[in-house]
Amino acid sequence: MNITKALARITLILGLATSSIASVVDNQKNEPVNYPNLHIINHPLIKSKLTMMRDKRTSSQELRRLLGETATLIGFEVTKNLPTKEIDVDTPVTKMKGQKLKNNIVLVPILRAGLGMVDGIHKFMPEADVAHIGMFKDHLTKKAVEYLSKLPEIKDQIFIIIDPEISSGNSAISTIDRLTKSGVSTEKILFMSLVVLPEGIEKLYLKYPTIPIYAASLDGKINEQASNSRGLGDFGDKLFGTKQ
Repeated sequence: MNITKALARITLILGLATSSIASVVDNQKNEPVNYPNLHIINHPLIKSKLTMMRDKRTSSQELRRLLGETATLIGFEVTKNLPTKEIDVDTPVTKMKGQKLKNNIVLVPILRAGLGMVDGIHKFMPEADVAHIGMFKDHLTKKAVEYLSKLPEIKDQIFIIIDPEISSGNSAISTIDRLTKSGVSTEKILFMSLVVLPEGIEKLYLKYPTIPIYAASLDGKINEQASNSRGLGDFGDKLFGTKQ
């Protein structure tokens, strides 16, 4: 175990004694302290849209709209620290120095549900490439099984993994594993989600403590179906109107 992972494990162990209480308190305050890589975005529009997405009466059409709008709002926060480089610009009046993104961006939705957030980010970052990683949950083992991986040539891009929910953490970790095995540095990976569960973020923090994770909510514990205990259900099914 390297030093970074060892420190992460020590930090987590020290916080486990109060993690069950802290998770509830932190969720109310939107200030999770046990996982320094987790950034909960406290914005009234995001809170409102997330509440509407939780409502079982929300149609698939409305859900897709809400998810896309929320992805745009979260995306601004995810990308606010992207590195830039200085360039020369000829304006109508004079020459000046400007800024542009230093790295190309690759969006990596985890299929299927991650697709619902891509358009919301593409609206303000249309030049970003889109990779695809397909995962499904084995209902017996609850483990993630990869069935598709389409990645661009790895150069010096920044990869933003997209999935509306981190529940058990298995799909998230498997996707990061796929990227790192393909040559992507963990320093070039960001993760954006809608809701995360304590079990999932704990697993992610222990294995990849330096990868930033941005989400709208830290929810309650996982249920017996290894999904969100607040009742989001199968997000992919609800998003695309398939059988639940």
